[in-house]
Amino acid sequence: MNNLGFSEEQRDCLQEIINVAMGLASDKLARFLNTFVHLQVPSIALVGASMIPAEFESRYRDTEAALVSQGFFGNEGVRGEAIVLYQMANAHKISALLGYDVGDVSEIEMLTDISSILTTTFLNGMAQQLENSLSYSAPRVLSSNNGDLSGILKNTSFHWEHALKVDISYQLVDHSFNCDMILLIPAEAVSNIKTILDRILEDY
Repeated sequence: MNNLGFSEEQRDCLQEIINVAMGLASDKLARFLNTFVHLQVPSIALVGASMIPAEFESRYRDTEAALVSQGFFGNEGVRGEAIVLYQMANAHKISALLGYDVGDVSEIEMLTDISSILTTTFLNGMAQQLENSLSYSAPRVLSSNNGDLSGILKNTSFHWEHALKVDISYQLVDHSFNCDMILLIPAEAVSNIKTILDRILEDY
C-alpha cells in the first residue's frame, strides 16, 4: 500500500475537492429540508478494506441500521463505491420531513431517495472538479434489524484488499438526524486519481 500514498500537494488538492463536493451535497440537503446541515472535517485514509465492517459495527452497535450502496464508474479508471449509513429511526424522521406517506412508499424507495440526495450530488461535484463524468450502478439497500452491521457491510465491495476511504458525517442542526457517507476507492483507481490530481496541480 506504500505506493498509494499521496504527496502533500496531492492530499491538499484532494481534500479541497472533497470539501467542495461535500458542501454541495449538504447545501442540497439543507434546501430540501429547509434546515442547516452541520459538517465535520472529512476523514481521508488509505485502509485495509477488511477493517471497515468492524469499524462501523462499533459505531452502530445494538441499533437497526440501514445502508445504501451504489457503485460509480468514470473515465480514466476512476471508480469506487459510495455508501450511506444511518439508523432506521433517523431515516423515518427524514422521510416525514420530505413529505413521504409511509403507507404510499416502500422502505427501499424511501432509503434510495434520501441517499441519492447526498451521493449523486457529492459525486457529481467531485467528478466536475476532476474534469470527469460518472455513471452509476443501481443502488442496493441493505438493512439490519438485529444489529449485525458487520454482516451486511461484507455484502458490499469489501473484496478490495486496500482502498482510499473518505468518511463524511452529516448532521441536521434542527432535527435529531445524522448519517455517515463513506466513499471507497480501490487501490488501482487511487493511482489513476493521483495522475488526475497531478494534472490539476500543473494548471495552477
